[in-house]
Amino acid sequence: MAIANPIAPPAVSEETLQRPWRFDVFARWPWLKRLVRMRTFQFLAILPNLLLFYLFLIAGLFGTPVGNRNIIIVFVWILWWFVLITVMVPLGSRVWCTMCPLPFFGDWVQRRAVVLVHPGKSPGTENRFFGLHRRWPKQLSNIWLQNLGFLFLATFSALLVTRPIFSAVVFGVLFALATGLALVYRLRTFCNYVCPISGFLSLYAMTSTVELRSVDKNECLKCSSKACIRGSEKGWACPWNVYMGKLDRNNYCGLCFECVKSCPNDNISLFVRPFSTSDVILRGYDEVWKACIMLVLALTYSVMLLGPWGRFKDWANVSEVRNWGGFGLFAAGQALLALVIFPGLYYLSIRLAKWYAKADSIPTKELFLKYAYALVPMGLLAWIAFSVPLLMVNGSYIVSVISDPLGWGMNLFGTAEFPWAPLWPEWVPFIQVPILLAGFYYGFRGMHKVGRQLFSDPAQLYRSLLPPAVLLLAVTLVFLKLFVG
Repeated sequence: MAIANPIAPPAVSEETLQRPWRFDVFARWPWLKRLVRMRTFQFLAILPNLLLFYLFLIAGLFGTPVGNRNIIIVFVWILWWFVLITVMVPLGSRVWCTMCPLPFFGDWVQRRAVVLVHPGKSPGTENRFFGLHRRWPKQLSNIWLQNLGFLFLATFSALLVTRPIFSAVVFGVLFALATGLALVYRLRTFCNYVCPISGFLSLYAMTSTVELRSVDKNECLKCSSKACIRGSEKGWACPWNVYMGKLDRNNYCGLCFECVKSCPNDNISLFVRPFSTSDVILRGYDEVWKACIMLVLALTYSVMLLGPWGRFKDWANVSEVRNWGGFGLFAAGQALLALVIFPGLYYLSIRLAKWYAKADSIPTKELFLKYAYALVPMGLLAWIAFSVPLLMVNGSYIVSVISDPLGWGMNLFGTAEFPWAPLWPEWVPFIQVPILLAGFYYGFRGMHKVGRQLFSDPAQLYRSLLPPAVLLLAVTLVFLKLFVG
């Protein structure tokens, strides 16, 4: 079954909405399906990142403290972040989870295997797992911990992106936490409920152009083995605890492809679909607040790193300035904006929408949850617009640091002295503007799609869309002001 959310309203299946076109990748290229069905596939995908992760930890702990000369800062917070947010998520859903090294040792602890499958019996599965194998508490079976964790780390972003030792400690803690939770709890509890990176990947994967789904849901419902979630002698029980017969969103599918290996009916395929069109239903307050938090953080990061206000930068950069009072104001203000003020403005727009559309028969909660999808593409594309200048201005550091990853004076590939050279910085605004406008377009389009299922009267529909659309437009204009001036 899909991950439980105790505060969610009755689920509205994507099947009830008009499904756009989709293209069956495995049917068109069978060799790709043969590749992901190999038992070594995920291990080979993770191994390079595991080695890089080890190098990053060494660099963070023993390399130069100068951020732009240390590989953990340059590769993670410039290269990896840009590729993740601009390529992997919109084009590949949660493909980063396919190759993420953080849960590697946790999986090994549970399975006592790297490649092979152990048939057997552990509660709820057809595989033999090790460890205590306890259930995660039901009241924590949501993404609230991920929301708060990401907001907490974002508050110390100035340390993360400038101090190698701080990044190394954070990654080391996450690695140890993933392994420790795997000793106690079932499957990938860390990824599902704790990992701060997984939280925003789950949200923005909704917009992605790919999805892993059953070819025929009726075939899944007739299947007695439920091997996709329970596992078999060919594949492990789904680490994400997802049943393919009911999967209709990308949020909690980590693309490990174990279900493709274990399905006895060969009924699971990878599909290409239009961007930000298929998964348009948020199912809990935790997901709505994640959308609010991510959008606000894109705004505060833009103010802090790209804006002209030096005072805010000083407040956030507590390690350099040592202004703890200013940092307290920054942290409290960011948390208040993300957790209270912006969600409150969105709630006010929904109340106005309900009043203006005279939609007394529709519960406020239902309208609040369903129209919140507008914040998802807006947030993702705001982050992409924010990330463009980071790479174009700082990308040349990648060339130099690859020859001297620890800042020890090495010159492995002859590029250690490559000068800092911004790449066409004058073009940055011309790239950012259409990206932000696309965010507004896809946000409004998603609201309109959901709204058609709520309102049969077109006039009532557009009245309901007006207040949240005004909020979305206001957010877009604020970002345009920050990026373009």
